[in-house]
Amino acid sequence: MGILFLGSNLSFVWQRGGLTWMICDFWEMGAGSLKPPRLILHNFLTSEECKELEFIHKSSSTVGYRPNVFSTTLSHLIATNSSPFLIPFVPIRERLKEKVEHFFGCEYELCVEFTGLISWCRGASIGWHCDDNRSYLKQRHFTAVCYLNSYGKDFKGGLFHFQDGEPATLVPMAGDVAIYTADSCNIHAVDEIIEGERLTLTLWFSRDSAHDEDAKLISLLSKNMPELKLPMLASSNMYWFSLDPASHQQLGFDICLARMHVLGFDMCSCQAEGLFSDSTELLMEPLQLARGNELFKQEFVNILHALQAVQFHHWKASDLPDAQSEVEPGDVDHVVRLSKSQQEVVKSLRSQLLKDHQLVEMIFSCAICSRNQQNFDWERFSAAIVGLEDYTSKLHKELLMSLPYWRTHGIIYSVPPECS
Repeated sequence: MGILFLGSNLSFVWQRGGLTWMICDFWEMGAGSLKPPRLILHNFLTSEECKELEFIHKSSSTVGYRPNVFSTTLSHLIATNSSPFLIPFVPIRERLKEKVEHFFGCEYELCVEFTGLISWCRGASIGWHCDDNRSYLKQRHFTAVCYLNSYGKDFKGGLFHFQDGEPATLVPMAGDVAIYTADSCNIHAVDEIIEGERLTLTLWFSRDSAHDEDAKLISLLSKNMPELKLPMLASSNMYWFSLDPASHQQLGFDICLARMHVLGFDMCSCQAEGLFSDSTELLMEPLQLARGNELFKQEFVNILHALQAVQFHHWKASDLPDAQSEVEPGDVDHVVRLSKSQQEVVKSLRSQLLKDHQLVEMIFSCAICSRNQQNFDWERFSAAIVGLEDYTSKLHKELLMSLPYWRTHGIIYSVPPECS
C-alpha cells in the first residue's frame, strides 16, 4: 500500500490491491468551506468486463436522449427479450454501490436510481451542469461514471472537466471510475467528441427508495417470466439516427444496419425479392447476412438477432477456433454466392436504410474495419453463433436462478451458486 499527498489542498493517491484511488477532499481557498469529496478509481473494471458491456451496448442500443448519443437501459433490455444481458451488470452495480456508500458514509442508505450504457459519438458534448439540475432529477444524490474505452485509442475529444477543485480534468481510460455528488457542488462538462465513440456505464444513486430501479426491474421481469427468447426490436424509430430528427427518416440511417456495415456486413431479406415496400418493417422479419458476393445461409429472426451475432463475433473473434484449412468463397457449407437478384436486394436495402453513408462513417469512424471481403473466416463466424447461444443460455439460467431471490428480498444482487 502506498499513499502520496498532492498539492496544498488535501488530496492523495492511495494504491492497494491493484487499484489506484485518487481521493480529493479539499478546502476552497479564501472561502474556507469544505468541498464534497470525489473518488477516482483506476482499473476498477477489468478489460473483459469493459468489452462485455461494450458488446451488450453495441448489440442493443437505441438513439439516445441527446444529439449524437446512443443509450442502453436495463428496462430496454427486458422489453426487447434480452433480459439475460442484465446479469453482467449485477456484480458491477453491487461493487459500485458499496464504494459509494462507504466513501460518503451512507452504508445501507442508498438504492440504484438508474443504470445505463451511454455512448457519445462525433459532435456530442455537454456544457456545465450538475446531475440533479432538473426538478425531476432531484432524487439523484451520487453519480458513478465507469469508462469502458480509452481516450486517444478509441475516441478523440470527450475529456471530462470539473468546474471547481481537483482533479480539474479526467482523461477517460477503460476500467476507470469517477464517483461524485450529483448536486451543484460538482458541476462538470464534457468536451465535444471529435472522432470515435466514447462509451460509459453510468449509475445514479438515491436515498429515496421510491426511485429504486431494482423494484421496477424486478416487477418488469416478474410480469413476464423470462423464458429464453430471441431478441425483439422496439419501435423502428428508436434505431433511426439523423442529424435532423424532423427529417422523418428521409435522412440518416438505421443504427443496427450501420453497426454491421462498418464491420463489413450487409443484410438480405428472406422475403421474395421485390415484395417489400417498407424497408423498416423488414428489420423485424427474418433475414440473412451478406459480405461481398457471399451470402451466409443461416437465417436470423430479425436485424437485432443478426446484430448480436456480428457483435459477438467482433468481441470474441480472437478466442474462436481457426478454420481448419483454406477455402475458396462459396465452398464453405455455410455460404453461397449471392445471385444477381439478391445483390439488388442488398443494394436496395442499403440505400433505403443507410441513406447517408458519409454520416455512418463519421459517427462510427473508429469501428470501420478493413473492407477486404476475401478469405473471410465463415467457419469462425459460425462458431461465434454457437458461442453466442451458449453465452446467452448461461446468462439465462443464472437469471432464472436469481429471480426468486430478488423477488423475496426486493433487490437485485449476486446470488451465490450454492443457492441454486
